[in-house]
Amino acid sequence: MIFDYETLKLIWWLFVGVLLIGFALTDGFDLGVGTLLPFIGRTDTERRVIINAIGPTWEGNQVWFVTAGGALFAAWPAVYATAFSGLYVALLLVLFALFFRPVGFDYRSKLADPRWRSAWDWGLFIGGVVPALVFGVAFGNLFLGLPFQYDDSLRSSYSGSFFALLNPFALLAGLVSLSMLLMHGAVYLQIKTEGEINARAKRAALSAGLLFMVFFALAGGWLALGIEGYRISSLPATNAEPDILGKTVVKEAGAWLANYGRYPWMMLAPLLAFAGTGLALLLSARDRPGMAFIGSGTALAGVILTAGFSLFPFVLPSSLDPRSSLTLWDATSSHLTLQLMFWAVLIFLPLIIAYTSWVYRVMRGKVTEQQVTEQSHTLY
Repeated sequence: MIFDYETLKLIWWLFVGVLLIGFALTDGFDLGVGTLLPFIGRTDTERRVIINAIGPTWEGNQVWFVTAGGALFAAWPAVYATAFSGLYVALLLVLFALFFRPVGFDYRSKLADPRWRSAWDWGLFIGGVVPALVFGVAFGNLFLGLPFQYDDSLRSSYSGSFFALLNPFALLAGLVSLSMLLMHGAVYLQIKTEGEINARAKRAALSAGLLFMVFFALAGGWLALGIEGYRISSLPATNAEPDILGKTVVKEAGAWLANYGRYPWMMLAPLLAFAGTGLALLLSARDRPGMAFIGSGTALAGVILTAGFSLFPFVLPSSLDPRSSLTLWDATSSHLTLQLMFWAVLIFLPLIIAYTSWVYRVMRGKVTEQQVTEQSHTLY
């Protein structure tokens, strides 16, 4: 089965979206749990219960993060190069925050000193809150455009700074991401814990879910009324090979919402975000966390799809030179590369999903304070 070049470009846009959703669904609740750790766990034993709720699976969940980065490099090398060089400081911040996770998990319980353990608890908090916030800030800046441009030799230059990324709209998008993952993590804690931890997780899920809906609605209204979007007004004469500078791009009010008028079915994405959150909060309150987790996962997928549908076909808009904006049509690898990687994804993605499902089946069940006390030297 061989697809034409344009079809493969669209398929890879979908693949990257699937991988981002997979990352949010799995590693997302890890980040949420890590952020909630110092607040839901009141005693050392309770905090160990929370840590062991995600301890056996957090490393496997990060496979989705690594795979999404690899897919970005394979499918959109120009996006990978521009984003990873221009957003270098932000990505290093995420990387250094993530360093707290493996070290914190492995070394927290090695010493009984309360100060030692408290320090690692806050380290795990940093390893959860910083990536969750920065990922949202990054998506927020995509709608504003990043300050990069290409010259006639297709060499990119970036003129922005890290602090310029921390603008009001991007910070609001960061709060959308953080509250979304807090809700997802809190619901997962309901599945894995009991007693007081379970009750606190239920309250945290309600608070985070309500905040998420408020932040998401505010971000949508701001995007519709206060931010100019990008629109391709003309394309190169031939689409045989990608030509980044061959198109004409204009900025205009309401452009980020144009796809919803052109393809009304895309409205399902923001509706899923709100409906999934409402379902998650209702089922969480009724002590049905398993089904609530499906609801919060649906909300996560709805948010990512909303961002993707709004930006389509843009992947990395440029605020300096709109013509330099990278789209899924002109920032891709060669036809042969996309075709070969397509088969690789068809083989390995089902294996990842199958293995992940098997691991969660094996590790199912609640983590209790009694287990942590009796297995003090073998658990985290």
